[in-house]
Amino acid sequence: MNTTGTLFRISLFGESHGSSVGVTVDGIPAGLPLCESDLLADLARRKPGARGTTPRRETDTPRIVSGVFDKHTTGAPLTVLFDNDNTVSGDYSNLVSHPRPGHSDFVARVKYGGFNDYRGGGHFSGRITLGLVVAGSIAKKMLSRYGVAISAGVTAVGGCDDQGRFADIIEEAMAHGDSVGGIVECTATGVPVGWGEPFFDSVESRMSHLLFSIPGVRGVEFGEGFASAARTGSQHNDPIADAAGHTVTNHAGGVNGGITNGNDIVCRIAVKPTSSISAPQDTYDFSADTVAPLRVRGRHDACIALRVPVIAEAAVAVVLADLMLVALSAGRFSEKR
Repeated sequence: MNTTGTLFRISLFGESHGSSVGVTVDGIPAGLPLCESDLLADLARRKPGARGTTPRRETDTPRIVSGVFDKHTTGAPLTVLFDNDNTVSGDYSNLVSHPRPGHSDFVARVKYGGFNDYRGGGHFSGRITLGLVVAGSIAKKMLSRYGVAISAGVTAVGGCDDQGRFADIIEEAMAHGDSVGGIVECTATGVPVGWGEPFFDSVESRMSHLLFSIPGVRGVEFGEGFASAARTGSQHNDPIADAAGHTVTNHAGGVNGGITNGNDIVCRIAVKPTSSISAPQDTYDFSADTVAPLRVRGRHDACIALRVPVIAEAAVAVVLADLMLVALSAGRFSEKR
C-alpha cells in the first residue's frame, strides 16, 4: 500500500491539496548526523522552475518532527512534514464527473466510491514524491559511508536523445497544449558484491517495485534491458576481468542472479507524457452520460521527466539502503575456502 521496505521502511502520506504531505522512515540506525538543511539540495532539484515544469510554487520546507535529537538520528521512526501553501483546488472541480484520460481520476472514483480527495490528484499526485526524495536523501547519506554514490539524468525527451533539442521539443508541445515523455537513466557506483536475493527480492525486483511507484513511469530496464533480446549470448555476456568481479562490459547493469556483482548498477525508466494537457480531449462525462470535450485547467508539467532524476535516485537509494542493512545483518558462520 503506502509502506515499503524490510529493515529500512518508508511510509508516504498526504494529498496534493491537503494540509500537508510527508514521510515516515523507520530503521535508520542511531547516530547518523542529520538536520533539515541536509535535505534541501535534493528537494531543490525536484522543484519546478525550468521551462516545461508546473508553475505551482511551494516552499517545500521540510520539518523534522521525530527521530532526530541534537542533529543526529535517534533510532526511532523519523517523520518529515511539508505544508501545502499554494493550492488552487477549484481548477479540479470539473474532473469529478469528467475524469482526465490517462490519469487516476476514474479509477480512484470507482475504487474509493467517490470519497477520495480529487483535488490536484489527491494521493495519486506527483507531490507525494516529496517524501520519497527525503527518504532517498537519508538513504544516500547512509550509503555514502560505504562508498556508494547515486546519480541520474534525463537522456531523452520526446523520443530524441539530443539534449540540445530538448527545449525546442518541449516548447513545441506546449505551443499545441500538449506534453512529452522522456527517459531517465540512474547509475549507482561503489556497490559491493552480494547485496540482494534470488527471485522475489532480487535487486531488479526491488528497484523496479519502487521505480514503478513513481507517478508516470511506464517502463524499467537494467543494463542493456530490452536491447538484450536482440543480442547473442557472446554479445551480451560480461567477461569477468579480475578477482574482484569487475567486468569488461556491463550489459547486465551490475546485477547477476538478482545479486549485485560489484559493477555499476545502471537502470533506465520511461516516463510518460503528462496526462493533464490543455488541448481538448474527447472523453466520457458522467454528468452528461456522453463523450464530450474536456479542457483541463490547473498548473501542470509539460514534461514531468525533467523533475524525475532526483526521484529516481531516491528510489534506487532507498532499495540499496535496505539491501545494505539486510546484508550487514545476515552474516555467515564461516567462509568456504
